[in-house]
Amino acid sequence: MSKTPVQSTAPSVADKRLDDHSLALKRALAAASTAADNRGQDICVLDMRGLSDMFDFFVLVSGTSRRQLHAMSEEIDRVLTQQWGEQRLGIEGYEESRWILLDYGDVVVHLFDPDTRAYYALEDLWAHAKRVPLSL
Repeated sequence: MSKTPVQSTAPSVADKRLDDHSLALKRALAAASTAADNRGQDICVLDMRGLSDMFDFFVLVSGTSRRQLHAMSEEIDRVLTQQWGEQRLGIEGYEESRWILLDYGDVVVHLFDPDTRAYYALEDLWAHAKRVPLSL
């Protein structure tokens, strides 16, 4: 009696990694869309895979006032928490409100006032990163 090998239907490590990256991209795009809904400007998503082992995507957004930066950060956090089940790992710069950083592990959201964004020029610093097309 010959036995046929049983094929596993469980995802491989490579498949899981692709699924994780796909979910990270969807969360990054959700953050970008939420920023757009809150009048964020000059929105950019950078694909950091292959450039950093720390995170997969940067979301860069400019805001025109402290109030707007706070509103965007709070709404992005609400959307990622309630709709995506994502737990924020950290927040920096909220009190100063010139550069608010929201850390979700594989997705990092940077909210800037225009002068601070120009000064740090993360798009130039990470110029080798691919820009993710947005359809907001």
